[in-house]
Amino acid sequence: MSIPNFNERKEAAEKARQAMLEKFKAKPQIDPAVAAERAAQAQAREAKRTAAEEKRKARVLAEKNARAEEARLKEMFEAEEAERKAREAVEAERAAAEAAEILAFEQKARRDLKYAARKARQK
Repeated sequence: MSIPNFNERKEAAEKARQAMLEKFKAKPQIDPAVAAERAAQAQAREAKRTAAEEKRKARVLAEKNARAEEARLKEMFEAEEAERKAREAVEAERAAAEAAEILAFEQKARRDLKYAARKARQK
């Protein structure tokens, strides 16, 4: 067993370096049919992803439109409700005014009757 000298170690390192270089350089050429198949698969994946993205965008747009329509209907309902309450308040106020007028008229009629009865007793 001999101790390797500098030149032997240098040659061994050079051979190892060359072997590593050959290992990485020696990749086989890709078959055109396989390359075409891979490209077709990539294109199919891209088309599927694009279709899914379009579907998602359409769904998001539909949800946005549905929320806008719901908000518009809610606003319209609230406006109609406020208008109805205002009409009811006006009607209630008018009814209260009518009732007060009728009450005042009835009280005046009773008072007039009492006055007429008192005048009739005095004669």
